[in-house]
Amino acid sequence: MSFGDPKLASNTIEKISDTNGEPVELRTITGSTGFNEALIKEPVSLANATTIKLMLCLLLGCFCQTMNGYDGSLFGGLTSNKTFLSFFHGTNNGEWAAFNSAMYQIGGVCALPFVGPLVDTWGRKVGMSIGAWLIILGTIINGTTLYDADVGQLKGGRFLLGFGVSIVSAAGPIYVVETAHPAWRGVLTAYCNTFWFTGSILASGAVRGGLNLVGNMSWQIPVWLQMVFPGIIALFVWLIPESPRWLFVHNKREAAKDTLIKWHGQGNVDSAWVRLQLAEYEEFLNTDGADKRFWDYRALFRNRASRYRIACNVIFSIFAQWAGNGVLTYFLPAVLTVAGYSDSITQANINLAYACFQFFFALVGAAFVERLGRRKLMLFSMGACCLVWVGMTVASGLFAQSDQTNSSAAKATVAMIFIFGACFSIGITPLQALYPVEVLSFEMRAKGMAFSSLAVNAGGLLNQFAWPISLARIGWHTYIIFIVWDAIQWLVFYFIMPETRRRTLEELDEIFNSKRPVKTSLVPRKVEVDTAGSIIAAEPLEAKV
Repeated sequence: MSFGDPKLASNTIEKISDTNGEPVELRTITGSTGFNEALIKEPVSLANATTIKLMLCLLLGCFCQTMNGYDGSLFGGLTSNKTFLSFFHGTNNGEWAAFNSAMYQIGGVCALPFVGPLVDTWGRKVGMSIGAWLIILGTIINGTTLYDADVGQLKGGRFLLGFGVSIVSAAGPIYVVETAHPAWRGVLTAYCNTFWFTGSILASGAVRGGLNLVGNMSWQIPVWLQMVFPGIIALFVWLIPESPRWLFVHNKREAAKDTLIKWHGQGNVDSAWVRLQLAEYEEFLNTDGADKRFWDYRALFRNRASRYRIACNVIFSIFAQWAGNGVLTYFLPAVLTVAGYSDSITQANINLAYACFQFFFALVGAAFVERLGRRKLMLFSMGACCLVWVGMTVASGLFAQSDQTNSSAAKATVAMIFIFGACFSIGITPLQALYPVEVLSFEMRAKGMAFSSLAVNAGGLLNQFAWPISLARIGWHTYIIFIVWDAIQWLVFYFIMPETRRRTLEELDEIFNSKRPVKTSLVPRKVEVDTAGSIIAAEPLEAKV
C-alpha cells in the first residue's frame, strides 16, 4: 500500500448504476472532493525514482526538527554530568539550571520579528540556511567556553542557539508541508517532527558516552556534536527545489508549474495532482499579499477565519509545551533525583532509553495521522497524559512519604515517566510540526509560524523558570498542576480544534470560513464516482463529532 492508495479516500464502497445504466460507485469520504478525486484517479506509488528523490529533499526539512530535540537532551543530560556542573559551578535544579536553560528560549522569543520576513522574502531554503549557520555559530561559542569557564559566554551561546533554532524550526516544517506531494503531506509532515528524537537520541548517546571520559571532554564532545545536523543543512540546502507555493506567489509561475510537474506529476503535464494544485494556487494564493511586506501582520487578524487559524496555531503550539513534557525533557535528572535515582550513569542511561522509547511511539503515531485524523490523536494523547500524571503523583508521593526507602514507588515513578513519554509521543509529537503549519493559509504561514515559535518559546520559558524551582521547593507536589492543566487542555482541544486530514492546504479555507469549523471539518460526504474516477455528485452526511 502506498500513501496514495485510493482505498484511503473512502470508508465504504457500494457499486450501483446511474440513471443511464452506467456503473458508478457510492463512496463515503471525509475531506474535500477535489483531493479525494485526485487520490482515486492517480494513486501515488513510492516505488518511483522521482518520489525517492523528493523524499531525500524533504529530509533536509525534517532535519530542522532535530535541533530542539538535541538541545533538550543535551542540557538536561549535562546537568547530570558532575564535571560539567563543577566546571561552571552549577546545579541541576534551582536558579542556575533555570537561567542557563532559559537563555535558549529567550533567544527564540527574540527571533520572532525576523522569522516571517526571512522565510517570506527570500524563501524557505534561505530561512533554513540562515538558521543553520546561526546554530553553528552558537555551538562554537559554547564549545570555546572550555578556555575561560565563562558562564556569561555559555548563556550567550545558548541565546544564539535559540535564535537560530526559532528560524530553522519554522522554515523546515513550512518547506515540508508546502513541497510534499498532497497525497502524503500529512504523514510526511507528521514524521518531520519525529526527527526531534533523532537529535534527542544523538545528544543522549553523546552525553552518556561522555561520562566514560575523563575531564572536560566528557561534556565538550556532546556540545560540539550540536552542529552535526545544521552542518548537513548548510551544505546541501541549495541542492533541493524551492517550495512551489513560494515560487508562485513571487510571480515565478513557470518555475512553480515545472516544480509541480517534475515532483508531483512524475513528469506528466496533465497530472490530476498538478491541475488541482495549479487551479487552487490561482484561486487562493495572493501574489500581492501581506507576506510580501515584512512589517505587515494584518493577514493574521484580518477576519474571523484568520483569527481562528492563528488561534489554533498558537493554542496547539503552547499546549504541546505545557502537558508536563517540559519538566521531563530539560529537567529529567532533577525528576529522577526526586525519585531516588541520583547516580550520574543511571540518570544518563534512563535519559537515553527514554529518548529511544519516545521515538518509537512517535513513529507509530505519525503513521496514523491520516487514518485516525489529527483530532483523535491529540485528544487521546492529552487525556492519557492527564491520567499518567495521577499515577506519577501517587508514586512520587508514596516514595517521599517513605523517607525515600520505598523502592517499589521509585520504580513506579520511572515507569510513569516512560508511560507518559509513550502517550505524549504517539499523538502530540507527530502533530507539532504538522498541525500548526497546515491550519495557516499561505499568506499567514511564515509570520504565523513565527507566532508559533513565540508560543513554543514562551511556553518553554515557563518550563525553564517554574519547574526546576518548583521541583527544588515542593518536589512531587509539582505534578498535581499537570493533572488539572492537562484536563483543561483536553477540553480546549475538543471544542476548538478542527480536523484537517484529506484536504489540500488551500481546501482548508472551507473549514475556517464556516461558522462552526469543528463540525464542518467532521462532516463526511456520500459521493458518486464514475469508471474514470471522477466524482459526479456529492451529498453531505451528518457530522460525527
